[in-house]
Amino acid sequence: MRNPGPGTEHPGPSIGHTVVVHARSALFDLYGDHLVDRGGWAPVAACVGLLGSLGISAPAVRTAVSRMVREGWLEPAEREARGYAVTARARARLAEARARIYRTEDKPWDGTWHVVALERAPDRAARGRTAQALAYLGYGQLAPDTWLAPRPSPELAGAMGRDGVRFRSFRAELEGEPRELVARVWDLDSLAAAYRRFAASVGDAPVSVDPEQAFVERSALVHAWRLFLFSDPGLPAEALPRAWAGHVAADVFDRRALELLPPAGEWVSTWLAGGP
Repeated sequence: MRNPGPGTEHPGPSIGHTVVVHARSALFDLYGDHLVDRGGWAPVAACVGLLGSLGISAPAVRTAVSRMVREGWLEPAEREARGYAVTARARARLAEARARIYRTEDKPWDGTWHVVALERAPDRAARGRTAQALAYLGYGQLAPDTWLAPRPSPELAGAMGRDGVRFRSFRAELEGEPRELVARVWDLDSLAAAYRRFAASVGDAPVSVDPEQAFVERSALVHAWRLFLFSDPGLPAEALPRAWAGHVAADVFDRRALELLPPAGEWVSTWLAGGP
């Protein structure tokens, strides 16, 4: 298996805006939230300056860039300055993450489940990476080597191939109530509680019009929300509890993120133009 992407060192959502972000995670957030829409490239100095606003040191940023180049997320690209661009692999991952963060794809559910039966991974580390990646792709563990999701992930085969894990998959129709199956496979009570804490932490405080402060606030907000991708499988409404807390939290996130975007984007533009 493979690491499902930068940022997975966090075990769960961070609540509020006092968020400690690793350089690698912050860099991935920066490209996904701001830079992909601007061509997917930035000079090193801009990345250092922007992440410096988040309290991340220049050496940590440069180390994170080097690591992401080795992992195939970024590639050197000389333009008007020395910089780095997202790779095709990173662009695909960021597009998938963006669709989940902003819920831009409303896919109808046909009522069937995608079941993945694994051959046992050769060692404990491989099994851990397998579980981590499957959970990120939205699969829940039904049995020790059996996972399921409401829809097949297009990344499944590639993810399995990186550690040589063999599997079989098929579609299955449940005889029974989908909410009962979901309650058995996923801990939705804990997830709902996390969503309620997130919504309460955002509150209704006035939005900062200072570009740098707005960038810091939006970065913390998006990072905290993005971490739900590692715990929320993206289940269809038919399988979720009624009055799902995640829907309320999503409305809170959308409102706050939209309010912060113009001044935060101004700070990004300032650094892309050479810095304040």
